[in-house]
Amino acid sequence: MATKLSRKLNMGMVGGGPGAFIGDVHVKAAQFDGGVDLVAGCFSQDPGKSKQRGKELFLRPSRVYASPLEMIRGERALPEGERIDFAAIVTPNNSHYAISRDFLNAGFHVVCDKPMTLTLDEARKLQALVKSRPRQVFALTHNYTGYPMVKLARDLVRAGRIGRLLKVVVQYPQGWLIDRIEKQGAKQAVWRTDPKQSGKAGCMGDIGTHAANLAEYITGLKIVEVMADLGIVRAGRRLDDDGNCLIHFNNGVRGLLFASQVCVGELNGLRINIYGEDGSLFWRQEDPNDLPVYNRDGTVTTYRRGTGAIPPLSPAAAAASRLPFGHPEAFYEAFANIYRNACATMRARIEGRKPSAIELDFPNVDDGLRGMQFIETVVQGSRLKRWLRWVN
Repeated sequence: MATKLSRKLNMGMVGGGPGAFIGDVHVKAAQFDGGVDLVAGCFSQDPGKSKQRGKELFLRPSRVYASPLEMIRGERALPEGERIDFAAIVTPNNSHYAISRDFLNAGFHVVCDKPMTLTLDEARKLQALVKSRPRQVFALTHNYTGYPMVKLARDLVRAGRIGRLLKVVVQYPQGWLIDRIEKQGAKQAVWRTDPKQSGKAGCMGDIGTHAANLAEYITGLKIVEVMADLGIVRAGRRLDDDGNCLIHFNNGVRGLLFASQVCVGELNGLRINIYGEDGSLFWRQEDPNDLPVYNRDGTVTTYRRGTGAIPPLSPAAAAASRLPFGHPEAFYEAFANIYRNACATMRARIEGRKPSAIELDFPNVDDGLRGMQFIETVVQGSRLKRWLRWVN
């Protein structure tokens, strides 16, 4: 018989040192719903900065570590219920694989930032490791799938609300790299433009993977072929800062994907249009609480996020909404939804029960592998200047 876990889950973090944007987002998102405590961390390769961040988070000094391996040894020495249950990994891409591997091998659950690894080979190895440890949870923070209206879009598409799919257009323009700010010491730009830390792709690895993941999540289709054109707009960079892709999905659906970090005026413009025989739907990350569906008769049905919404939301979208409609929910809440479902699945595994479909609704190691396959396919395809089948 399953035994209900009567405590919060204990979280440890690797990365997210002083001033780190995404690390702070993970800390807030994980604890958003009150079921998680951050109790330990190795926040920086610099032990002094790690201690500084631990002090900022009011952690016990003995639970702030100088390296991930020291953290594993220290936490393993603690009794169950006091040691961490899972590690959140928010370091640059080049360290994701080794840290994830080591925590999984030590018996901990893992939540990892995207892209999942530095290389496709590492992604394959990590997938095999996760599959060999079925009681452990591996979650990947493709956080845009956590938005309630993204979940509703998925459910409407799969229920046939807009009919047979014809075309998918997804784009993610930003403008923050229009200047060579990596040369000015901007930390986020430094590692994202460095192939040793970021991998084979720059913009396409950073935000193009989000666009590809969003398209597959909502439609339920898989990308099978790509014609890619990656470019370096700012001379001197070693990785793409702009890219365009023609895409073939399975079932004959065609699509367009573009991602850029040199579009002046764009902030965080992730958006997707999905066209079907009976209608179409549009979602914008900067206007995330509405989902207009354009009907074939010329009318528009606008779904709005929130509890008690009319028209009613799907169960998954309703479960991801915390506030009545009219009260906006956005980035932090979407990120928190990834953590909430992943942590609910961890609880289920600890309690010895089967997680529900909604609890299992978070990006996993298979999504991470597809993200790395996307990067490999677009980089190779752009170099070869031809259509390229999905790299397996």
